[in-house]
Order: sequence, then structure tokens, then C-alpha cells
Amino acid sequence: MSVTPVKSAVRVLEVLDFFRCHQRPAVLKDICEALDYPQSSGTVLLKNLTQLGYLSYDRASRLYFPTLRVSALGDWISHALFGQGKVFEVMQDLHSATGEAVSIALQNDVYMQYIRVIQSTHPLRFVTEEGSMRPLTQSATGWMLMATHPDKEVERLVRRANIATPADQVRQPLELMMQRVREVRTQGWALAENIPLLGGATVCVLLPIAAQGRPVVLGLGGTLERIMPQREKLLALMKELAGQLLVTSQGHPGDSVA
Repeated sequence: MSVTPVKSAVRVLEVLDFFRCHQRPAVLKDICEALDYPQSSGTVLLKNLTQLGYLSYDRASRLYFPTLRVSALGDWISHALFGQGKVFEVMQDLHSATGEAVSIALQNDVYMQYIRVIQSTHPLRFVTEEGSMRPLTQSATGWMLMATHPDKEVERLVRRANIATPADQVRQPLELMMQRVREVRTQGWALAENIPLLGGATVCVLLPIAAQGRPVVLGLGGTLERIMPQREKLLALMKELAGQLLVTSQGHPGDSVA
């Protein structure tokens, strides 16, 4: 089901995301050009955000920049989802050992959403935006998440995910998805080649924790040439790191054993 966006609400989030991406002060003109806003609308929006305390404005330089009130909006979320955050240490350890893109993802309706991403340091790499979403059928991470559901629910998710899949992408046959999900359940990990990006490969495992009752998937992605020859080594490392969470998750308010 499509939902008509509320323009003003969307624009507020786009402005905040602009600063997340650029991580520097910016003048009105640069913000409006980047987001394709009329300058009159942009002026009103930025003034409102400044009055509410989410942006600071320097009259001498005419520069806008987010205040700490913006960061305070989400400071509590990581702790609510992951307790003391040992999962982020696991991500960093995996990234340090491989240099590949490392992510954790949760299910969001019929999508999988990247909650945290550490980008690859290799010259040839694919960039995954933190917070971005894909239909569950379009990635190994999605297959891993669907594998946590019974078959009847998987069928429903596949049908709805296919409806949500953009027309220029391939909708996945139910039979193929059921086969992949059953393989994931049997082997305990998922691997995808050329999905969702040509020339890319993703390996993922289910973490032994839950974020507010939802399964959490640890993923590692890079080029086919780097991932496929060492996939067994990478999987062993990911399983070893995931195993560290079994003990540390107990007793943390945001974590539970999956």
C-alpha cells in the first residue's frame, strides 16, 4: 500500500539527512540546490528549524548547522535496541579484519533495513546508505530474516514484497524464495551473488540476540572477486564474532537471546 508523503515532514527529514551526508555547515543556497527546493520554501523551513532549536544559524557567515538537539533525538535508540552496544564492537572487529562493508539489519514490514553500516575501505566498493531499505526478497539479508518466520508467513511476505518491488527490479518467484529460505534455515547462513548489485556478493548470519523481539542480521558485502574465494573463512569469522554475543547479551535491557 502506497502512502502519500506529507511534503513538509519529508522536507524536514531531508534537511537533516543533508547534514548527515555532508557533515559540514552549509548556506541556504547550497541546501536548496542539493534538495531541489524553491529558495522561498527553504528559507521558511530553515528558519522554523532554527527557532525550534534543531539548527543553529551564524548571521556573519550565513551558515546553518545542526545542534546537539538533533543528535539527542536518537541517542537513546541504540541502547533501547542493543543494550550496551556489544554488537557494534562485533561490527568493528569484522570490519577491521576484512575492510569490507559491514552492516546490521532488521525487518521493517516487508523490507529489510540497514540500521548501522560501516563502509568498505577497499578502492573498489559498493556504498550502502545507513537507514536504506530493500524488499526482503532482494538480498541475502532479507532471506535470512524471512527464514526466522514459518512458511505460511514467508509466503505472505514474499507476495507483499513483490508488490513493493519497483517495476525496474526483478520480482522473485515464490517457489525460488521458499527454496532459498529453506536452504538458509538448514545451513544457518545466507549468501547472495549479484543481488542486489551486479558484481557484488553478500554473506550474512543471524545474531544470537533480538532487538525488541526482532531478529538481527550481521552482513558483510563486497565484490564477487574478493568475497567468493574466501567465503568459508569469512563465514567462520562471522560465526565466531556472533558467538561472542551469546554471553554478553544476557542481562542487558535491550538485548535478549534469539
